[in-house]
Amino acid sequence: MKDIITIGSITKDIFLELDCEIIDWPKTPSRKAIVLPFGEKLEVRDTHSVLGGNSANASVTFSRLGFKTACFGKIGDDIAGQEIKNWLKEEGVNPIFVVAKNKKTAQSTLLLNNGERTILGYHGASNEWVKEDIPWLNARGASPDSAKRNLGSKLKAKWWYLSLAGSSSDFFAPLVKFAKENGIRVAFNPSGYQIKHKRREILENLKNIDFLVVNEGEAADLVGISFSKEKEVFKKLDDLMPGIVAVTDGQNGVTVSDGKNIYKAGIFKEKLVADRTGAGDAFGSGFTAGLMETGDIKYAIRLASANATSVVEHIGATPGIINGKDFKNKRFKRLEIKVEKI
Repeated sequence: MKDIITIGSITKDIFLELDCEIIDWPKTPSRKAIVLPFGEKLEVRDTHSVLGGNSANASVTFSRLGFKTACFGKIGDDIAGQEIKNWLKEEGVNPIFVVAKNKKTAQSTLLLNNGERTILGYHGASNEWVKEDIPWLNARGASPDSAKRNLGSKLKAKWWYLSLAGSSSDFFAPLVKFAKENGIRVAFNPSGYQIKHKRREILENLKNIDFLVVNEGEAADLVGISFSKEKEVFKKLDDLMPGIVAVTDGQNGVTVSDGKNIYKAGIFKEKLVADRTGAGDAFGSGFTAGLMETGDIKYAIRLASANATSVVEHIGATPGIINGKDFKNKRFKRLEIKVEKI
């Protein structure tokens, strides 16, 4: 049996490093835009082709930290899909993939400029699951025993790490039900899409989630309370779930609740910021790994923060993921964590 299986999105990420003009543009959330001359060829400084997608990124964390790991998701029958399989195998991760007949493997092209990026994403097979992809599940939960013994047996583990996007989020409730029935602990990182379209379903299933990780905006959207009322947000989440909740705030760090105490921590100082892609995945998977290893929240915060810091120092979501030896580096020994009783 695996220690953990990650379930969700899987992509191939291609980074293009280039110099481009950045202008003010009020129609975007950042109020900034990049300018690329139409109909011309532009010089690219460098390229990087790496593993991507929430599920794949998280699986690398768990494997590098010594856990028996598998990654479940959907790819296309193409070269990109085979590359992803090979990358995961090189990382010691067992790829358990459904192969789409009519969709290509998800790919993203990221235009990278001084640590910030614009993402051109093709979700492809990764986000478009159908019931045939998981034949042992139906709308109400488990399907006949014969089907369970096939794919269902491969997906049994001590833990699951769920991060579902697009139509794959339709399988959230049945997956959580199966996990509950089979004694599988669940760490959950919902996508913005899932919170927007499946909010009520998420709230109803939090009672069976062992660890929830979201950012401040997602936490506010999930419970319908502005994060300016932080205590109310955590009280609502603590009432809905028995497990641990981590709410991240980028460079400002994280706030964690276990229903008894509130933990607050900043971040480890980065040597440089090469690319912020995958920092959230690194934190969520690092925290889960810490819980799996020791059950200690302070340890989990420190491991998660170290992983996220190392990731942003590299281009791509997986090259900077740490292993056990990296975590013993003196730069990750101390992180101030304040604890308050609720």
